Amino acid sequence: MSQVPSARIPSEKGAKPLDIITIGRASVDLYGQQIGTRLEDVGSFAKSVGGCPCNISVGTARLGLKSALLTRVGDEQMGRFIREQLQREGVETRGIVTDPERLTALAILAVENEKSFPLLFYRDNCADNALSEDDISEDFIRSARAILVTGTHFSKPNTDAAQRKAMRIAKENGARIVFDIDYRPNLWGLAGHDAGESRYIASDRVSAHLKTVLGDCDLIVGTEEEVLIASGESDLLHALKTIRSLSHATIVLKRGPMGCIVYDGAISDDLEDGIVGKGFPIEVYNVLGAGDAFMSGFLRGWLTGEPHATSATWANACGAFAVSRLLCAPEIPTWIELQYFLEHGSEEKALRKDEAINHVHWATTRRREIPLLMALAIDHRSQLEDIAEGNAERLGRIPAFKALAVKAATEVAGGRPGFGMLIDDKYGRDALFAAGAYRDFWIAKPIELPGSRPLQFEFSQDLGSRLIDWPVDHCIKVLSFFHPDDPAELKAAQIAKLRSAFEAARKVGREILIEIIASKHGRLDDQTVPRALNELYDAGLKPDWWKLEPQASRGAWAAIDAVIETRDPLCRGVVLLGLEAPYEVLKDGFAAARTSKTVKGFAVGRTIFADAAKAWLTGSMTDEQAVADMAAKFKALVDLWLKLGETKAA
Repeated sequence: MSQVPSARIPSEKGAKPLDIITIGRASVDLYGQQIGTRLEDVGSFAKSVGGCPCNISVGTARLGLKSALLTRVGDEQMGRFIREQLQREGVETRGIVTDPERLTALAILAVENEKSFPLLFYRDNCADNALSEDDISEDFIRSARAILVTGTHFSKPNTDAAQRKAMRIAKENGARIVFDIDYRPNLWGLAGHDAGESRYIASDRVSAHLKTVLGDCDLIVGTEEEVLIASGESDLLHALKTIRSLSHATIVLKRGPMGCIVYDGAISDDLEDGIVGKGFPIEVYNVLGAGDAFMSGFLRGWLTGEPHATSATWANACGAFAVSRLLCAPEIPTWIELQYFLEHGSEEKALRKDEAINHVHWATTRRREIPLLMALAIDHRSQLEDIAEGNAERLGRIPAFKALAVKAATEVAGGRPGFGMLIDDKYGRDALFAAGAYRDFWIAKPIELPGSRPLQFEFSQDLGSRLIDWPVDHCIKVLSFFHPDDPAELKAAQIAKLRSAFEAARKVGREILIEIIASKHGRLDDQTVPRALNELYDAGLKPDWWKLEPQASRGAWAAIDAVIETRDPLCRGVVLLGLEAPYEVLKDGFAAARTSKTVKGFAVGRTIFADAAKAWLTGSMTDEQAVADMAAKFKALVDLWLKLGETKAA
């Protein structure tokens, strides 16, 4: 399978290990999911990392820079969330100090309309506000080509001292200094708690303080209001000239939908006499985070020596993405996504509605890489009900049996990566809790009504209400008995259901695995599954995973590879199902599948658990014996798959 190309910029010999260290705020953002309502009336919130420098560390990492964040977080769940999410994003976290006494900051926001975004900052005695000079390691600052300081952290003596120490070290060691003016009046004590969205209140005190920062900077970036506060002037032209009198830095004036202007050298009497970066015509959904996305795009160009016009284009495009989506850091594009947008554009002014761009964004920001997947499937419902033969006592024991299967799988995994399970939420509640204790485990849950053709969902046809309480890292699995030679009406009904599952997955932010079994209802040859996949791709389906039955030949797998690599090179890949085939039959199927570029592993169930289930449910096998039996069979398949992989590599 084609791998997602790396956006990382190759390091030159002797280069510093980091491109940029961002310093300052780190919070958890809670943004209202109901749009067009007061904050008082919001019913649920989406969670993400937040705070200007935290967002920029994510954005620059996504765009290929080696970034780090220097801040404090609380010694609690929200602080750990920030650290873990940054690690998932590829941000260096060794500059994050855990504060044992203070809580991580929160920011809570609603989208009331296109111009009003009520915002509350929970920052009283928060962790990042306690950043001090002692937190600034000289070795750490020296490891970066540039540092970014932020306006809010000049508002308190201790955070001001911390940033100025970082600036001194950076300057002494030839690193460049970036200043994001990042002006929030109420964080300077100039407005009330409910005025978090306020962007400008003039203050001689603030202006005088910020002016002392400008002379040491190499790049200064701000909105029109921020340029005014940093200069103490009341009109833009005089503000820019005042900043220039204090600093030789490149100045970037952000102008929202009008784009930006970059000023190098003297400021003339013509405001437009700079390098004008035009904005992109998009619908405003939420303006928060747009500046952080903008800065990320500009830094990608500025730190890699691109012309200012190029940096400005990248910055404006990144800002457009953020404005068109709800959250901050999660909405910043990846390098691949940015290049796709600049090459193809979009017919949608609301970029969040562009399916092609959304797919690139989703596929390049998945929570983790999974190059290998070996899963024990215990999501079966009707098959275990058949084994129980309608006996109420045996039916009642199915949940306990599934928990034993988890124990067997975890024994085989032994803490190694690349393992997972398919578990249902009809009989698998206890098993899901048990599997959830293993953080590296991949977990998928079925939503189809067993045996349904055309496809129906189990429990309810309203997937939105069902999926909303699923853990974010649980994958949706949906099985369809789909054959390309089925009657057109049947195929249309099945595709419509698969499409609704796919759309629900994207709406609630969950991965989806589509399982296709064609052999139960028609002939299976080398082109059957490739034809089926092409029809499903034609319908707009781009699942994270495909789960497919063993193919009779290597030619069939080559044809499947060609379809996936052509139609969706960002697909995670294929896992092989078992269909209760005995080990010797699966052995041949595994060998053929191992020739495929897109097959990443297997998810086998009845081959592993069927015998144990029959014996255990009737009381002729103990818990320990059932676990040992399933573990031995699962291990045999794992060993076979890994051995075949070694042979292929050789």
